[in-house]
Amino acid sequence: MRKKYIICDNCEQKFEDRFQFCPHCGQKSNENLTLKVLFYNTISNYFSVDARFFKSFIPLMVKPGYLAQRFIEGKRLLYLHPAQMYLFISVVFFFLFSFISRNQVEEIDKNLQKSNPVMTNSANYDNILDSLKINGIDQNIKDKSIAADLSSNDLKAGLSFDFSQKKVDSLIKINAPDKDIYRAMGMKDDAGAFSRKVYSQMLKFYKQRNGGSIYQAFLDTIPIAMFVLLPIFAFILKLLYFKTGSFSHHLVFSFYFFAFIFMVFSLMVLVGLVWKAPFWLTLLILLTTFFYLVLAVKRFYNQGYLVSLLKSGIASLTFLMIVMPLAASILFVFAFLFY
Repeated sequence: MRKKYIICDNCEQKFEDRFQFCPHCGQKSNENLTLKVLFYNTISNYFSVDARFFKSFIPLMVKPGYLAQRFIEGKRLLYLHPAQMYLFISVVFFFLFSFISRNQVEEIDKNLQKSNPVMTNSANYDNILDSLKINGIDQNIKDKSIAADLSSNDLKAGLSFDFSQKKVDSLIKINAPDKDIYRAMGMKDDAGAFSRKVYSQMLKFYKQRNGGSIYQAFLDTIPIAMFVLLPIFAFILKLLYFKTGSFSHHLVFSFYFFAFIFMVFSLMVLVGLVWKAPFWLTLLILLTTFFYLVLAVKRFYNQGYLVSLLKSGIASLTFLMIVMPLAASILFVFAFLFY
């Protein structure tokens, strides 16, 4: 009997028509797209991930290193994929944290407005204009109706970030061109593009006092930055266990470990919305994450407690004392330049 073949709509590979599913990609053969098919696939896929998440949740929280170990052993459909686990929990955390950060942003802006109000004291126009002439920034100032008080010490301000606030306030009040204000703030005429961008953002911040926007921009970059920081943590583990497994093995371990970290943080945020935990309890919870790492390392890399404690300490200190501060500095600069 002659065999009949059909072509898969998904991968366009040929296979025998006796198969209900494509042997190449797994898609069902000859499945017309109806509402029933559409919603069945959507719901089944959702509950498949959802069920595997709950099946993975308990081992993640109470069996350090277990999920990573099972994944490396080949048990890859029984539990939620490490990348999916990390993404899902991190999204939950940043969603919950947004409720707290919103209040923090408002509080920062409020405090800045109180502590650094733009000065509005009136002063003799001639004295102000004389002080501006000394710095060569009076040529574009035409409006003489508003000015602010300047002290004699302001005339000594050099070309640095330690500029005279009163002088800058005066220029802002008389609507001076930005380039004149930049000069008063210390920018040189031959400054490059990066320097001009920095001074532009400094003036924007000085006028608006919107430190909360910088903080929010900083927070917005963290989820993206984690896609770089997480592999760096895996690389640190690779250096410590260079004879054990490939980089992918250490990346799997890192995905599950950071999923645990974000799960702990999510629970802390949830509790914090209704109850303010004492400092000692918060510190104790944070310390448990380190001991979790020690136990996870021991299980996954199959080494003794002392070696696991030592290498976990090295990995943690390297990541927290070197990688994180450097990353935070870069993110802050990025947030400041593009908020």
